[in-house]
Amino acid sequence: MKTKICSAFLALLAIPVVAQSGWVGINTTNPLANLDVNGTMKIRQTPVAPALPGYQILAVNQNTGGDFQVAQVTPQLIADFVISQVNANGTTNASIYSAKKTASISLIDLGVLPSGFRPVNFLVAEKTVGSSALFSDTDHTYTVPTSGTYAIGFTFRYGTGLQAALLSNSPGVGILRNRAGVSTLIDSREFSGANLILLSLTVSETSVNSLYTLQAGDKISFGLTGASVLTVGLLGSSTGSFYIYKVSN
Repeated sequence: MKTKICSAFLALLAIPVVAQSGWVGINTTNPLANLDVNGTMKIRQTPVAPALPGYQILAVNQNTGGDFQVAQVTPQLIADFVISQVNANGTTNASIYSAKKTASISLIDLGVLPSGFRPVNFLVAEKTVGSSALFSDTDHTYTVPTSGTYAIGFTFRYGTGLQAALLSNSPGVGILRNRAGVSTLIDSREFSGANLILLSLTVSETSVNSLYTLQAGDKISFGLTGASVLTVGLLGSSTGSFYIYKVSN
């Protein structure tokens, strides 16, 4: 037993540990922090964080001074840095998608959507930027690739942009989200207009632009509300466009 105790004591003495002004150094006689380790480090066990919010990531500062100080880094800061580097290298944000339709516009009747909402028949062939894998020609929807906050804009001009006798029926544009089979109109805006002495006129051009919290797998549709009152013949002279991209986790 005495031999084992002496061996352990000698092993501890072999590790150069220096205390200076309340700072402790291992393998260094000049510690520059409360704990300065000049060498590698092993950690056998660590608790698992249940989620990133509320936790920090430890990173080593490898600056030109070579102090190798360990500091806290928020997960969002790392995500923002990665996004900035991707944009700096000219690579398109993986979530971005936009499309524009100027001909052959029709409204899809899927039979399972909220009453009065009809999606515009946007097609992958009409995209202006983004991955074709994000959009489906089957149900004309954009599939959200990862959860987070998204910027969405949708603009539609019905006919020439000025129509008569639409005010009483209040048609407009809308953005629909389908999550796990449940459809919800997350935003909409009616066409605006004015009642004149001899004629009621509707400015049948409007847009919706805002930020929305979405989940991976959500399906987004762009269409018209109050579609049943619209004249099908005017859709041939209509135009529509949308964009969507992730801005934050």
